[in-house]
Amino acid sequence: MAAGWEVAPERTNVTFTGVLEAVGKGFEKGLQWAVAYAVPVEKLVGLLFPAVAPATTAVADATTLVQNAVLLVEQKFAAAGVQSGTGTQKLAEVLLLAGPAVTQLLTQADIPAGTSYIQSLVSAVVAILNVQAMPAAAAGAAA
Repeated sequence: MAAGWEVAPERTNVTFTGVLEAVGKGFEKGLQWAVAYAVPVEKLVGLLFPAVAPATTAVADATTLVQNAVLLVEQKFAAAGVQSGTGTQKLAEVLLLAGPAVTQLLTQADIPAGTSYIQSLVSAVVAILNVQAMPAAAAGAAA
């Protein structure tokens, strides 16, 4: 074998659960890793279907705003030590931080975006982020 060339060991331990656990660890570190991979998937739709690119970009930007606002609010509440039982307050802060801009972006994409719709969007983003964290927590509980 030529100098400097090594054969990488086979990776047989890569599993779907392992990937989810890695995402969960990203969640624990401020969710920046998860957010970095969530948005490009939406932008890919715009590349594959150019006719919907403007709407897709607006939706991706709105989702990014919601994700970033959720991260900021979660970090704020975590720093204060009051993560549990504060969902209503967290939702109100996310709506205050991102609501107007998200409404404007979605309206530009011809998506009617009232307060109820934006609340549902925030709840959906939070649910996705919570699911990403579950496998790591479930694995720890099973051990």
